[in-house]
Amino acid sequence: MAKKAVATLQEGKTDGRSYSKVIRMVKSPKTGAYVFDEKMVPNEKVDEFFKK
Repeated sequence: MAKKAVATLQEGKTDGRSYSKVIRMVKSPKTGAYVFDEKMVPNEKVDEFFKK
């Protein structure tokens, strides 16, 4: 019975999977060290994020 309750709760949550967390390494102009640029981006815009 618990399995049915969990399955019904997860049916309505499909919009959370439309975003991806993307991480890009960027060299800092001040220190020269690498920093990480992390963002939540819609799945359609992932390629555009990495082209910048």
